[in-house]
Amino acid sequence: MPGNPGIAADARTLDDPGEISGVVAVARDEGCDLVVVGPEAPLVDGLVDALEAAGVPAFGPSAAAARLEGSKVHAKELMAEAGVSTAAHEVLESRERALERIAVVDYPAVLKADGLAAGKGVIICADEAEAREAVETFFVERRFGATEVVLEEFLDGEELSLLALCDGENVVPLAPAQDYKRIFDGDRGPNTGGMGSYSPVPGFDDATVARMVDSVHRPIVELMASRGTPYHGVLYAGLILTEAGPRVLEFNCRFGDPETQAVLPRLESDLLGLCRAARERGGLGGMRAEFSDDWAVTLVLASAGYPESSSKGDVIRGLDAVPDGVEVTHAGTARDEAGEIVTAGGRVLNVTGLGPGPAEAREAAYAAAEAIEFDGKQMRTDIAARAVGAATR
Repeated sequence: MPGNPGIAADARTLDDPGEISGVVAVARDEGCDLVVVGPEAPLVDGLVDALEAAGVPAFGPSAAAARLEGSKVHAKELMAEAGVSTAAHEVLESRERALERIAVVDYPAVLKADGLAAGKGVIICADEAEAREAVETFFVERRFGATEVVLEEFLDGEELSLLALCDGENVVPLAPAQDYKRIFDGDRGPNTGGMGSYSPVPGFDDATVARMVDSVHRPIVELMASRGTPYHGVLYAGLILTEAGPRVLEFNCRFGDPETQAVLPRLESDLLGLCRAARERGGLGGMRAEFSDDWAVTLVLASAGYPESSSKGDVIRGLDAVPDGVEVTHAGTARDEAGEIVTAGGRVLNVTGLGPGPAEAREAAYAAAEAIEFDGKQMRTDIAARAVGAATR
């Protein structure tokens, strides 16, 4: 719900009524055994609470728990109380205060919208002039609505994404992935919702992942349980690997995009069983998520103008030329009146290649992505290049 031409090839799609009450009514009428809520906005708005109250089993955090993603200020408060390492920050409540503070901070610096911004509410400022532009974007243009702004120290290092399933008590990590946030090669240009990812990540074996979960996910889950807002669902930690150790950039309360597209194809355990267990307090006790040794590389194909805008209605060619073994996941696509599949958003398609090593997975993904064409197509050419380099050293 609402779906797109990609998922429509595998499943029956439903119209989105828009209102939470309407979604609940459809789920009840359909006799759904389990509703998995994908996007963050309905989680923050309380869709899981409403579904469960209506007797419809749902996977995902409650509205109270989803504030972890819905408010960066709230997330920072939780991290401070739980002792989770993150960037130093302060909260800017007005344009005037923001202009005062950006005049005296060290650069680069990071400005973030407090609320939901589809992955685009983070601006990395190289100097005060760029910070002033960002302040106007947040407080005058109000591109992300009326919002407080978090001013954060800039952290340098490689990023790592670590998703974990939570049942209010237990934490079951999924395989780590690496994400590429900037629009252009070499990590240049504005931030996006993600332009590609790969999994696994060299240097992060099971023991390392377990230590990261113990220092990042578990303290948050324990704190939220003690507060009476137990966390059920997926807890995504966006981490940066600094010389002083991993520090949290952000938490998301759902399957991260595009990391999920590189992680789930490697999953050998039953995803449905894990999701059902996560709904029950303590249900994940003794469970593990098992992954194949294959590598997965995911490329995002974006439309012209992204991330500032997007181009809609451009005909997509070449989808039928994608070879077997490569997964194409639709995001911003639709069918036009002529029945053609066309662009309908900023990030249009995800192309995931699998292989026994990073080079083979990367080659499969790029070969398929090159076969797909639409006007203004944007695609990074350096996704997983670091992993290939690490594997050949």
